[in-house]
Amino acid sequence: MIDSEESSTTSSKASKEVYEDHSTTDDEKDAQAFDFKSSKAKGLDLLSNSSLHHEYQQDLELLKSKLETLTTDEAIDILKKAIIEHEEDTNFPIEVMEKIKKLIRGPDFYGNSYEKYEYDLKAEACLIGYFSPYPEVRSVTDPIDDEDVPVETFRVYFLAVIWTIIGSGIFQFFSTRQPSIYLSSTVIQLFLYPCGKFLEMVLPDWGFMIKGTRYTLNPGPWNFKEQMAATIMINVAVGGAYVALYNIIVQRLEIFYGNKWATLGYQFLLIISSQFFGFGFAGVLRRWVIYPVKAVWPSVLPSIALSRALLKEQKRENINGWTISQYWFFIVVCSASFVYFWFPNYLFQALSTFNWMTWIAPNNFLLAMVTGSNFGLGVNPWTTFDWNIARKFSPLVTPFYSLANQFIGNFISAFFILGMYLTNYKWTAYLPLNTNALKTNRNENYQVSKILTDGVLDEKKYQSYSPPFYSAGDLVLYGSSFAFYPLSMLWILLNEWRSIFGSFRDFYNDLRHSKRSPYAKFNDPYSRMMSKYDEVPDWWFLAILAVSFVLSVVCITQYPTGTPIWGLIVIILLNAAFLIPITLIHAVTGFGFGLNILCELVAGYAFPGNGSALMILKAYGFNIDGQADSYISDQKIAHYSKIPPRVVFRGQMLTTLVQCIVSIAVVNWQIDNVSDLCHMNQKQRFTCPGARTYYSASITWGVIGPKRMFNGLYPILQWCFLIGAAVALPFWFARKRWPKYFRLINPALIVGGMWNWAPYNLSYMTPGFYLSFIFMYYIKSRYLAWWEKYNYVLSSAMDAGVAFCAVVIFFTVQYTGRHLNWWGNDVPYTGIDGGNGRQNLLDLPEKGYFGPDPGQYP
Repeated sequence: MIDSEESSTTSSKASKEVYEDHSTTDDEKDAQAFDFKSSKAKGLDLLSNSSLHHEYQQDLELLKSKLETLTTDEAIDILKKAIIEHEEDTNFPIEVMEKIKKLIRGPDFYGNSYEKYEYDLKAEACLIGYFSPYPEVRSVTDPIDDEDVPVETFRVYFLAVIWTIIGSGIFQFFSTRQPSIYLSSTVIQLFLYPCGKFLEMVLPDWGFMIKGTRYTLNPGPWNFKEQMAATIMINVAVGGAYVALYNIIVQRLEIFYGNKWATLGYQFLLIISSQFFGFGFAGVLRRWVIYPVKAVWPSVLPSIALSRALLKEQKRENINGWTISQYWFFIVVCSASFVYFWFPNYLFQALSTFNWMTWIAPNNFLLAMVTGSNFGLGVNPWTTFDWNIARKFSPLVTPFYSLANQFIGNFISAFFILGMYLTNYKWTAYLPLNTNALKTNRNENYQVSKILTDGVLDEKKYQSYSPPFYSAGDLVLYGSSFAFYPLSMLWILLNEWRSIFGSFRDFYNDLRHSKRSPYAKFNDPYSRMMSKYDEVPDWWFLAILAVSFVLSVVCITQYPTGTPIWGLIVIILLNAAFLIPITLIHAVTGFGFGLNILCELVAGYAFPGNGSALMILKAYGFNIDGQADSYISDQKIAHYSKIPPRVVFRGQMLTTLVQCIVSIAVVNWQIDNVSDLCHMNQKQRFTCPGARTYYSASITWGVIGPKRMFNGLYPILQWCFLIGAAVALPFWFARKRWPKYFRLINPALIVGGMWNWAPYNLSYMTPGFYLSFIFMYYIKSRYLAWWEKYNYVLSSAMDAGVAFCAVVIFFTVQYTGRHLNWWGNDVPYTGIDGGNGRQNLLDLPEKGYFGPDPGQYP
């Protein structure tokens, strides 16, 4: 059994009485009094059976010196400021908040000896004022910085460019294949480590001096800062360029639009301007989502944890009975994940799609509709044994309260869908329950080619064919999306208006006084350490914005895109309005979202019948916020890792440019050399599922237009905007009135959870909810030391094992068509949930179609 006295239960137990055992030596007392590195957790826990590594000893000595010199008044002042700043902070440990409120009321109220009161007071103040109030941040960062460690080295740029070329090239090439294959940033991060060590061994120490600083090809051992700098540069570019994945394919191929004018010049203008627009906005956002302590960015922490596991040496230590180092823990878990993934992904696929309730009666329609994982609602207590499914919502990274809110929304909306379906609301019972495929009034897949003449809507063909119809799952998805945008905007403004407008004021003042440090307002340890490095001036980012805007105007005016400048300006302003809510929600909760649906809606109303304009504006609309969010999250990694901001700026600029060039080169080679590209019967399965969906969306939203869809067929969806706006205020009032009960309730996350339908369902969120409860709540609260040392490494190791195994399985068995036909692989896809037999609740009416009569379509 685990001794409860040795386990770090919560951060409120971070400071313990250390003078009870008078037989200990002075060194042991020091270690006990400030052993915040017991599990690399960096809390102030008592630890009796571990030794500190010399690197950790530096952190220990720093905080120990602060503890010794901190006065009672200074400690109280730090805690008072923490209460003001973190009173409504959902990531701040509530037990710590309750503890510091008692501490500032004095020793009599605290209820312990004065010595213990004074120590606990200073200990909590020391953690908050000189480190971080969040255990998850303390677990992957250090409160000190060595400015002399080489960062911007030749080998960093060399490896960043090489892996950007490889990663973005593979992503672009295989994005058109079903199933696709790609190298995740985690996998590339793993490859970086041996590559860096290899260059450390083979590169000569050739260099030169500039102003007293020596620059060399090989400055010594490959270090943590180099690893993180290269990772940051690659992260921002490895996912492929949006317009190369979608716009260029759809515009150039004859089976879609076949625009002959979409030449290399047009492509470069579109890709460069859309990719760098977000980069320009990212710099402006620093005051809102990088510098503030409350901008935790839980999604970036595993990346830092992985590099620390690879590069930070550790001595053997006992953490809740575990003595394995992070490095070997990663190796063991990654290897086990690699071996195990063969079973759910290839050998025994029922472990992945564990729709066991439908096996009882495979042809029972109601059972499949409610419990099915493939086409049903996924109401199933245990839906998978596959980490690749369970990790969809990052259960070991996303805060538990965030995932719990999303799960509540997902669960409640399941009954919305069921209610609409059983009552045949808007003809949904004639269609499959939870499909994202558009259907005709005869329950057939909608073929947009049947309503077009030369790429333009033909009203006669449309009236004789059918309007597109949504499934019940799709209606909930779109309704919740429309409600989410005004809700998220108002929710952020109501809760963060002081900091938002304060940051606007600081931004304006910094533009007026360019020599003033942007860190001047921020007094947390990370900002103090980063203030030693030259920050990137705001005008650099504003210049990128200006250049991107000019290039985008040239792109849409010098080529026959049918897109007016004012349309571009509207999309840019729309992005600017939502940038802060989008990034703030992601930074605090780990929940990310884009503006693609909103941009489609706006562009569809503004330019009815113009699919080309819709695609272009959608590319800018989605990519500006998407790229800004990506850039800014990587800059937060740099903030935590103490990478100089100008190094990040130069590196991200370079790799983004390389990404654009590689993406254009690869996609054009594919178009010119891959036979039957994007045809459904393409021999190598390069059927372009993403590009086909993109094309269909351009027709639905651009050619047919949202006016026909939402004014005519589904008018209720328009009211969802008002419903979303109306929801924000009562929840905000309830949080103010009853903070104890509503502190962790977030209506934006609840509505965001309602997005996860068509084709997803509860079977994707339920396992993640369980895992989040276990790791992000139970283990974190009871075994904090273990959680802080192993949790993020566990997440990264599982991801890496799955990624490696997926690549191996793809090339060794799937690509060659070697399939295993047996019960364990067939049973998830038998019966109704396997797509066989009846898929709709009601049969078509006697007239052969449902909905409005032909010739009367909206």
